[in-house]
Amino acid sequence: MPTITFLPNEEYCPEGAVIEAETGETIIEAALRHGIEIEHACEMSCACTTCHVIVRVGFESLEPSDELEDDMLDKAWGLEPDSRLSCQAVVGEEDLVVEIPKYTINQVSENH
Repeated sequence: MPTITFLPNEEYCPEGAVIEAETGETIIEAALRHGIEIEHACEMSCACTTCHVIVRVGFESLEPSDELEDDMLDKAWGLEPDSRLSCQAVVGEEDLVVEIPKYTINQVSENH
């Protein structure tokens, strides 16, 4: 079973976290199942960028992003070459190291 290491993020996991993920689930599904409440304003439908993450290790093991995800990522704050929407990035067999960016472009956060 692959693991996802989340780097420390002041809001979502201040100490960082290492969680087990199931092959075939998305990064956000694994995170939410383990209490890491990554923002997802569009309810994980690839219609916003609030679940943007940067995959620091294991990026190559993910299926390539599709055109819709790429179009959405173009709008993300802090976009990097290894950026993905966590609602679209499906966990494979390899372990991942993921950074949750400090900011999103979401104007209103329902949980604050």
